Amino acid sequence: MTAPAALTRLLAGPPSQGGAEHLDAHRARLGKLPPVRDRREIVPVLEASGLLGRGGAAFPVGRKWRAVAERSAGDAVVVVNGAEGEPRSAKDRVLMSCRPHLVLDGAIVAADAVGANEIVLYVGSEHRDAHRALGRALAEREPDVRARTRIVAAPVGYVAGEATAAVHFLNTGDARPTFLEQRPHEAGVGDRPTLVQNVESLAYAGLIARHGDAWYRSAGRGQTRGTALVTVSGAVPQPGVHEIEFGTTLGEVATLAGITGRDASAVLVGGYFGGWATLEEVLERPLDPADRAPDRIGFGCGVVSFAGPETCGVRATAEIMTFMAGQSAAQCGPCVFGLAAIADATRRLAVGAAAADDLRRIDRWAGQVAGRGACHHPDGAAGLLHSALRVFADEFARHQARGWCSVARAAVA
Repeated sequence: MTAPAALTRLLAGPPSQGGAEHLDAHRARLGKLPPVRDRREIVPVLEASGLLGRGGAAFPVGRKWRAVAERSAGDAVVVVNGAEGEPRSAKDRVLMSCRPHLVLDGAIVAADAVGANEIVLYVGSEHRDAHRALGRALAEREPDVRARTRIVAAPVGYVAGEATAAVHFLNTGDARPTFLEQRPHEAGVGDRPTLVQNVESLAYAGLIARHGDAWYRSAGRGQTRGTALVTVSGAVPQPGVHEIEFGTTLGEVATLAGITGRDASAVLVGGYFGGWATLEEVLERPLDPADRAPDRIGFGCGVVSFAGPETCGVRATAEIMTFMAGQSAAQCGPCVFGLAAIADATRRLAVGAAAADDLRRIDRWAGQVAGRGACHHPDGAAGLLHSALRVFADEFARHQARGWCSVARAAVA
């Protein structure tokens, strides 16, 4: 993991190769948290900082905490969301594995701020290093922190990290989204007011509690202030997790990843709920959640994945659509039938076995599933497909007409 030295915040400290930072080293570097009375008054500070959630939706953290605090009678629950089911994201597991005490700091601040007597560390079961690091870090903490904190293995699955899915799993063992009249901040785990917050958001809260809102806002080049973690992957010489200022351009991220010249042809921004863009059209675009461009390429969960010149856009999209269809909650028609049909047709296009109207049908079907699911899973899949049909239009047309494109003829596994 790397970060420009002047901007290092979350990733400051010992190199990641050394493993998790221990409590003594963590406190020697950052100092202890402010006293409880100050932590209980931190919501206005978070609101002033402009800190946004880092799970993908970019909801204001202070507003979210206030909604729980207003409903709590001292019995609220804080769920530290480290499920990270997005295949191309690694930022949360890096943070949990290397800076577990910063994550715990944020959870403690949140519990005191919203009036919670229970903290649940909800960590993806496949993230074994994160589990070990958080378990050891918790063992180093004071007895009162250990007494109100538990670690729960989140099931493997893309939707398992969705807030209502996490609450549903903690209540029933079923990690599927639920859309009832009451949201988690009203009635969540055990019907108590529940704050479900991404680990990166909580880690920032742990720093803001020490340094204040002005410190947080001192970084950032545009409307959104602060720094953020991004996971850079794909056809790059230097993949990994980087810490950047909001407003850093995609061209600068490409340079961090070691990309020069014609090393990449397209880029997936925001993960599987984001979208494809040609590298040329976004090189100067700032990475900023406030950027609401018409092509819907947003910051999302901080994924920046580059496709090389030899990448077949149709094949890459078919793999993603197959994943999205297989990762649905399987509780409504748009996912069970719509996404499955789209994935099948996209795979046929990729392997040169397309029916006569597959290309036309996937475009139409994507429009039909959007906005009709019990959760937003089909919306993300449809949005990504629409971006692929635009960016890789020539390749899709060749696959429909000839069974292959100018890039590759390889079949989807």
